[in-house]
Amino acid sequence: MKRPEWDEYFMQIAQLVATRSTCMRRQVGAVLVKEKNILATGYNGVPSGITHCEVTGCLREQMNVPSGERHELCRGLHAEQNGIIQAARHGTNISGSTLYCTDSPCIICSKMLINAGVVEVVFSRGYPDKLSLEMLAEAGIDVKQYIVDNK
Repeated sequence: MKRPEWDEYFMQIAQLVATRSTCMRRQVGAVLVKEKNILATGYNGVPSGITHCEVTGCLREQMNVPSGERHELCRGLHAEQNGIIQAARHGTNISGSTLYCTDSPCIICSKMLINAGVVEVVFSRGYPDKLSLEMLAEAGIDVKQYIVDNK
């Protein structure tokens, strides 16, 4: 397969992973890949054993927090964070990997991806966080938007 076909394949997997999300605002899926092998996946939602937002209500909605701001005001973790955590729990080195994600990473996730050694980020939907993209570029991480054709 040519590289663009692999991008489509892994982006479709990220979309499938997003269906496991428990977030009421935005379902996000992430897949960390190296040498065409899936290393870890993640989706956004509350930590294990914590009451889901569908029961407690969305804190960000209750506080009218705009998308892309005040990330700490949320009960959940981002898909990228859960992917990194899953890799760490299983002892999987993600340095040199590519992140395929349904959404562009926020600044917090970007800092984690930089320090984890991710070398490329491929995303579908944009996210209102200019600093995130600036820091990824400064770190030399290749970033590209890939629109999945949902035929």
